[in-house]
Amino acid sequence: MTVANQKSEQLQIRITPEQKARLKAAATAADLSVSEWVLSALFAPGEEQFQDYLARLARGENHKIVLAELSDFLAALEPSAFQTCVASPPSLALSPFLANYVAAMVEVAAHQKSQDPPPWTRSISPLAEPYFGASLKSLRLYLLANSPPPFRRRNIFIDASVGERV
Repeated sequence: MTVANQKSEQLQIRITPEQKARLKAAATAADLSVSEWVLSALFAPGEEQFQDYLARLARGENHKIVLAELSDFLAALEPSAFQTCVASPPSLALSPFLANYVAAMVEVAAHQKSQDPPPWTRSISPLAEPYFGASLKSLRLYLLANSPPPFRRRNIFIDASVGERV
């Protein structure tokens, strides 16, 4: 657990004795405390992990490494868990390049899993200037023609996408 994810707040709610008994029974059946069970029911573990990758990008960690890890994470998600994990937009501001790159990665993964991309991806405006994943000018035509469509729409031209390695 990262420092940003350490629990430091408390929430109190009022429920009926019957609701409390049902919560305790469900938590016991899952071999969790009531708090752990409620949190696991509300927040998918993958959603927290997805947001952690985005937070690492926002903090300025090496984006090539974090994007590669995020690519592996997205590729490994089951279609049934995908929507929940990527439903929320980045909780911290990303640079326009990283916001577009992440949105394109999520859109590619959604397509691969026969899912709809989350609505937040549509709210990210494409880059004003094209970004090429290779500095060799002789590769630009290849990248223009072969980049995955979600990346091309965002003015990012690369050779590989989610689940692939260059």
